[in-house]
Amino acid sequence: QVQLVESGGGLVQAGGSLRLSCAASGRTFSTYAMGWFRQAPGKEREFVAAINWSGGSSYYADSVKGRFTIARDNAKDTGYLQMDSLKPDDTAIYYCAADPERKKLTPYAYDYDYWGQGTQVTVSS
Repeated sequence: QVQLVESGGGLVQAGGSLRLSCAASGRTFSTYAMGWFRQAPGKEREFVAAINWSGGSSYYADSVKGRFTIARDNAKDTGYLQMDSLKPDDTAIYYCAADPERKKLTPYAYDYDYWGQGTQVTVSS
């Protein structure tokens, strides 16, 4: 069982940066893949990035590739999403999620069993 809590969201100007954190409670977090998703008003929840249990493999949506970096620190039971060169289209609620069942990275929300409450990211123009 894993509980996830996101933090680090806020208001930032276009071109700015934010780092989101996802603090996990649970001994098995280090064995789970971790993903980040986002949902903007009126839109479906979309995949942002994922990272495997060891942190050795990562996968990004095309919309954020080159701007966002996913990372994890298993010793701290924490995942991160570094967001640079932010755009107004990045405005959304960002969620972290954990997948206990697959070793291969997945972009599908339904594959993730545990979710945080979300943190709002707003990028102004």
